[in-house]
Amino acid sequence: MSNNIIVAGGGAAGMMAAIAAAKSVGRRGKIILIEKNEKLGKKLFITGKGRCNVTNACETGELFDNITEHSKFLYSAIYGFDNGAVMNFFEEAGCKLKIERGQRVFPVSDHSSDIIKALEHELGKLGVEVLLNSEVKRIRLADCDENLEADKASKVKLKSKQDKKAVGVEYFDRSSKKTHVIDAKGVIVATGGMSYASTGSTGDGYRFAESCGHKITELSPALVPFSVSEEWCYELQGLSLKNVQAVVEAEGKEIFSDFGEMLFTHYGVSGPLILSVSSYFVHKGCKKAKLYIDLKPALTVEQLDRRVLREFDDNKNKQFKNAITSLFPAKLLPIMPRLSGINPDKKVNEITKEERERFVRVIKRMELTITGVRGYDEAIVTKGGVDVKGINPSTMESKLVKGLYFAGEVLDLDALTGGFNLQIAWSTGHLAGESVVEGI
Repeated sequence: MSNNIIVAGGGAAGMMAAIAAAKSVGRRGKIILIEKNEKLGKKLFITGKGRCNVTNACETGELFDNITEHSKFLYSAIYGFDNGAVMNFFEEAGCKLKIERGQRVFPVSDHSSDIIKALEHELGKLGVEVLLNSEVKRIRLADCDENLEADKASKVKLKSKQDKKAVGVEYFDRSSKKTHVIDAKGVIVATGGMSYASTGSTGDGYRFAESCGHKITELSPALVPFSVSEEWCYELQGLSLKNVQAVVEAEGKEIFSDFGEMLFTHYGVSGPLILSVSSYFVHKGCKKAKLYIDLKPALTVEQLDRRVLREFDDNKNKQFKNAITSLFPAKLLPIMPRLSGINPDKKVNEITKEERERFVRVIKRMELTITGVRGYDEAIVTKGGVDVKGINPSTMESKLVKGLYFAGEVLDLDALTGGFNLQIAWSTGHLAGESVVEGI
């Protein structure tokens, strides 16, 4: 059998896996990266609104706090190739980085294409063969003779019995319209999840995993905008609010609270803060919930009330709608009187204490009813995937099939916004790439 190593998927995890494998294998084998699209890194290109939030520069231990499930599974992967290592990798590959608010790391150029170019440069330098417009159709398996013989010779039941081994792939070349077979000593599946299907993430890896006996946990969109029922929300389409607080309550219990930036859309709400909220909403299995927005989180209720009183004193002969212009962005001005139940044409000096207090409550606790999340086409990542119980966390190798590895979003791993999901991709890809060559 040839000493080929095949990586299925040319996204963040796949490219990093191919690079790590090529650095480790030397002249002992050949690394082949197979990508169904006409170019590498198609989803990576659109991440971070085209800027690519590469990772997060927080303390390494804090990375785990931002992983929503199975964080312990990632100990070996992340400590083996942490955020500092990721930043060093891109800097050394010629892509200068910068750190912004929230410790988010971006290329200095603000162009995700520079991250992709750095990865492509490394792939070329290391001699990785890249097959574009080529779609892996199946993983080729054979009986794992060594384990079968070992099992027969021993009465001790193997904890992770690998009855099969990966011996290559079958792929379809879209250019030539022909199907080909490549033999291999190891195969890494890094085909992504279901989010942004237009970039090639169509769940291929789940099919491969299931055919090899792996369980796929329930799939759903994650880091995804919300739909809401309040029609007034749609009037705010395009309005971005910074430094607000979002609190989500489901069945009377608070499930999330954080500060950040949000955006009103034609269907509801989005933006970094809302995407983080959605992860908790999805992981809790919620169907409906209440979203409360604090428009002035830096002020207590008492402080805000005094601020409103000052505005009223300065504008006591004006209509209510004209006395609050300094408090809100223009798009919010017609909405706030409506939510507080105050006639916008009412003179400020006629507003009662009860009305003013109600107005303050609306500012501190603007209420929206979440009716659900948007679909995979708007989701940044997929919740669910290949069950990590069937994967060796020290190597990313399947516990069921020898020589078969998984990396990136195809696994049941996801995190909050801020560069943490890409960190998972880099770390798991790097570990899989280093581990796969050990059998050569």
